Amino acid sequence: MTAKTKSRTLDLVYMATFAGIIAVCSWISIAFLDIVPFTLQTFAVFLALSLLGGRRAFGALVVYVLLGAVGVPVFSGFKSGVAILLGPTGGYITGFLLMALLFWGATTLFGHRLPVEIGAMAAGLLVCYAAGTAQFLLVMQSGGNPYTLGAALSMCVLPFLPIDAVKMAAAILLGRRLRRLLPV
Repeated sequence: MTAKTKSRTLDLVYMATFAGIIAVCSWISIAFLDIVPFTLQTFAVFLALSLLGGRRAFGALVVYVLLGAVGVPVFSGFKSGVAILLGPTGGYITGFLLMALLFWGATTLFGHRLPVEIGAMAAGLLVCYAAGTAQFLLVMQSGGNPYTLGAALSMCVLPFLPIDAVKMAAAILLGRRLRRLLPV
């Protein structure tokens, strides 16, 4: 086995493993207002970014989203299907892909240093919030629910900010430690 083949195989193993980790973390949830749950999914995405980098984390997220889209119950509440991706919280799931792309671009341009990692994750989270909140508003308003931007932000973003900040810090600390131990 050549070094390049071994590296590609390791990439696939990490991406598949993290698709599974993201799924398991999405199942660990606490319902919040029966619409947007608190999950450990964001922690798993942050950990994938920190440990694997943007390219492989993006690959893991693509696998995760595709598994959910074809019916494997990987989303919060053991749900699956395209209807979830097109539903009120689907924008947050696809927002994870945008987060990974932003992280990948930032670390490619500026290096995988701690300040870059923190800034890229924080900016990516804001992009994820924006994508998710926009889809939440579109879906809810098209269904006849008169949500305003302020109401959506107070329900879908503000309660999650402090918890997501803790998840991000924990994932960065764990990811940096694991990078020293694993052949990533």
